[in-house]
Amino acid sequence: MSAAEKPTTVVSTGGQVILPGAIRQQRGWSAGTRLVVEDTPDGVLLRAAPLFPVTKPEDVFGSLRYSGAQKSLEEMQAGVAREAGRRHARG
Repeated sequence: MSAAEKPTTVVSTGGQVILPGAIRQQRGWSAGTRLVVEDTPDGVLLRAAPLFPVTKPEDVFGSLRYSGAQKSLEEMQAGVAREAGRRHARG
């Protein structure tokens, strides 16, 4: 697509920009979608804002309470396998 064929828009006096419907539809950006705006050397980049803040394992480790004896890795894997089998059998 040449520069002449690319969709264009206008910045309003309030600083608003309307994104072409085809682009919004392609990206799945409906009304109310939060976008991250980044100034780059090539222009302005818009990206959908993450739904949840970025976290690291150490930020959430231990956030769920558990009372009882510690489980071994083998016990945890067996429990996951049992639950997966139970859910698969239901499906």
